[in-house]
Amino acid sequence: MQHLPYSKNDFGTSPLMFYYETTLACDLACKHCRASAQEKPAGDELATEQALQLIEQVASFPRKPNICFTGGDPLKRNDIFQLIQHAVSQNLTVALTPSATPLATRQAFEQAKDAGVQALGISLDAPTGAVHDAFRGFDGSFRKTCEMLGFAQDLKIPVQINTSITRRNFHLLDAMADFLGSEDFAGTIMMWSVFFLIPVGRGLEEQRITPPEYEVAFEKLWHYAKEKPFAVKTTEAPHYRRFVLRLGSNPLDVPRPFKFAKGDRENPETFSRARHRAPLGVTDGRGIMFVSHRGEIYPAGFLPITCGQFPKDSVVDVYQQHPVFKALQNPDNYKGNCRRCEYRFVCGGSRSRAFALTGDYLESEPDCCYQPGQDPLYAGL
Repeated sequence: MQHLPYSKNDFGTSPLMFYYETTLACDLACKHCRASAQEKPAGDELATEQALQLIEQVASFPRKPNICFTGGDPLKRNDIFQLIQHAVSQNLTVALTPSATPLATRQAFEQAKDAGVQALGISLDAPTGAVHDAFRGFDGSFRKTCEMLGFAQDLKIPVQINTSITRRNFHLLDAMADFLGSEDFAGTIMMWSVFFLIPVGRGLEEQRITPPEYEVAFEKLWHYAKEKPFAVKTTEAPHYRRFVLRLGSNPLDVPRPFKFAKGDRENPETFSRARHRAPLGVTDGRGIMFVSHRGEIYPAGFLPITCGQFPKDSVVDVYQQHPVFKALQNPDNYKGNCRRCEYRFVCGGSRSRAFALTGDYLESEPDCCYQPGQDPLYAGL
């Protein structure tokens, strides 16, 4: 059993999070869907035996990752509970991201818990049915999502709420935080993961917020992290870490003035006693790995650069040896402002957004307005 927490020393050998897109099939038509999910399973998705072999490979990393079964809707796979059980038998920590459809029943959640699921990822994009249902392309999705939260609460399954921020709901951040922090969900919602849009899949149709609006959102998230009963993290907005670290007081309990030890900027040990999470610098390909429904190996679900094909290629070998992964794992390879930035080892910008908007996964984060050198604490580093 692993006792030491995941650290920067693991970046080159093992991911912290391994995402397996079990299927493209889903009964929703979400406006920002990365996968452009469809009603029926794709004909070339990994068969049960191949999926079981993939799980065994994931468990063979020097440090076992957490595995998240995602989609599409993983409940559309008839063998999903078998896959979960097999992952648990391999001593993997398992999360599941069901969609808000009639398949997400109390019985399905009971089966997931009995199979060994330790957390659920549930999407909720607004505190009202009108806005959320418009996101999800399904009337009644908000009501069903709240029902799913009730099932999780009854069954004592921890939940991470996943919220995608676009122009449609940016103005609802405060209302959303209050809704999630209400007594109705006490003890159920452990984490709020706020996802900042990457223009891929159906996300091309959605409108991103502006770089200055990110800073407004970051300040709000910082306050929520201090005041609400759940932890807060961002997805595809690692510059939130930069925002938090520049504050004189912050929810990570980082003492100020803060400064990396000279010659050891990539070693943020100062953060190890973080109240919510230590900002190690996990990002696309650097602590993260993704395998599609057909076995394509990517650095992240939102960074569709094919680096291998399972089962032909080993996911362990690809993570440890592929040039794209190796480039991503060293922030000194980044370009422009991200290369010059004092925070590149704990932030590094969204590699997925850089690729989507510039065609180069090593380019600067397009949605960051910080200019390197603005923090006097880093003068001369």
